Amino acid sequence: MLVLGSRLLRTPVMSLQTGGRLAYIEKPIINPANLHIAAYEIDGALLTEKPSFLRTADIREYGRLGMIIDSTDEIIGLHDVIQIEKLYTLNFPLIGMTVIDEHKRKLGKVDDYTVDTDSFTIQQINVRRGIFGAFNDTGFLIHRSQIIEINDSAIVVKSATKKTVEPVMNTLRTEFVNPFRNSKPAQHPEPES
Repeated sequence: MLVLGSRLLRTPVMSLQTGGRLAYIEKPIINPANLHIAAYEIDGALLTEKPSFLRTADIREYGRLGMIIDSTDEIIGLHDVIQIEKLYTLNFPLIGMTVIDEHKRKLGKVDDYTVDTDSFTIQQINVRRGIFGAFNDTGFLIHRSQIIEINDSAIVVKSATKKTVEPVMNTLRTEFVNPFRNSKPAQHPEPES
């Protein structure tokens, strides 16, 4: 299921073991190399270690009740998984990043993103134009396949400019001979005697 990333914030984390809410989602921990959400930082009164995280691999399903996990054993601390610790200290801020095309033209800033809740991979980013562009346009979506590079300062995407289409073959009017408009009148065969 595709869901807006902002909709997942403050989502309850529910345990199958206890049947109750353990925590709620605070913010995603995103890997900028592949735009995959590796974990979510979570918060709640029942958590003993702060900050606490929920790996997306440990989420059984996302539904109307929230993120469903087996038990509190899936909740980890900062130093439990090295990859999560590296991504957390990287502090990749997808929301608010500048988006430019391959010709270095600024397109806008990331306003939100769309997540596939089966794989927790970001499929699209929502880009909002600047103040002047916002009068004419509300924003646009960029699919992950259009992203060329993600660096410290911006997200670089493929240019949307269309190339001019050249005709396959240029013909001159005099080169084309219409057989039905022959300039010579048709010749009738002479009768045989």
